[in-house]
Amino acid sequence: MEMEDALTHKILYVGSLASGTTSSYRYHALKRLQQEVIPFDWTEYRYKSGIMNSLVGRFPVGALVSRVNADLVAAVEKESPDVVWFDKPIRFTPATIRRVKELGAFTICYTQDSPFGPRNDGCWHQFYRICRMLDLHCLFRNADVLRYKDWGLNYIKTQFSYDPVHDFPPPPVWSDADRTREVSYIGRAYEDRPRFLAALIETYKLPVAISGDEWGKAYRKSELARYASDGMLRDADYRKAIWKSKINLSFITHSNEDDVAHKAFEITACRSFLLALRSPEHQAAFEEGKEAEFFSSVEECADKIRYYLDHPAEREGIAKRGCERAKRSGYDNDTQLSRILNRMEELRAASGKGMGS
Repeated sequence: MEMEDALTHKILYVGSLASGTTSSYRYHALKRLQQEVIPFDWTEYRYKSGIMNSLVGRFPVGALVSRVNADLVAAVEKESPDVVWFDKPIRFTPATIRRVKELGAFTICYTQDSPFGPRNDGCWHQFYRICRMLDLHCLFRNADVLRYKDWGLNYIKTQFSYDPVHDFPPPPVWSDADRTREVSYIGRAYEDRPRFLAALIETYKLPVAISGDEWGKAYRKSELARYASDGMLRDADYRKAIWKSKINLSFITHSNEDDVAHKAFEITACRSFLLALRSPEHQAAFEEGKEAEFFSSVEECADKIRYYLDHPAEREGIAKRGCERAKRSGYDNDTQLSRILNRMEELRAASGKGMGS
């Protein structure tokens, strides 16, 4: 996909800038797009106590919440940005959003998690109060498109995207000799994944390695010792684990109302073999059997694992074509964020408030 150049804007970026977070990747992607980007890391406003942070997540009141709102308004007053880009705004009050807009900033809401899905993360109380005040919403789910259309809100349908600085292929000489993991799942223990992966290991006797958070809650200690090899992997460790895996599994988080897996785009960008849960959206993103493989049951998954472990040349070809598709179709951060900025320009032009240089 050919990327249209976005006009240059002064953007106050409000999100987590911690290493390894996808929001930090988007911050740097905007800079690569020649935007003037000013960081505002709202996640620095935390208590030392994890319990207190959990309570504030569910009940966003108190001194730190007041301070982050006051400091954001002060930053907008000082910097006079064209745009305030909110990445998962769960601490900001209606009064703060009103003041930001009074100061002339266009507001963009980019939220990869679903505020309305059945997972009920419990952190969305402030978001529900401000979401209809924001100027442009970046939507990832078909379910959200229907909601926001019904509410008459401005949106752009975007997608989960990979970051080209962090998700890229291994050296050209990379082969199965460098792959120490037969089958990998790297991610959280959501929904029925613990049962599914345990079945692959115990019932189908397949060599699956699991990495990620919260698996200690899903398995007994004896199971954890056999199944899980690493904790949460970020940045280079995450990419190298994908590289070192002959087959990378990916699921869809239905409780988050997802239509695809974010990892599907990261895995293919790493020129690695993707075996993902079948969905219409996955099949639209990658041609089945040519650019990726899919499954609808644990039996089908097991059959395809066995087949592709025994057919490395076919597996390499699919991984190569999947990577080419991810690049050609613009599944990267830079392309998707450029689309969002151009959509903002369309809205500003329609309202007679064009901006940028």
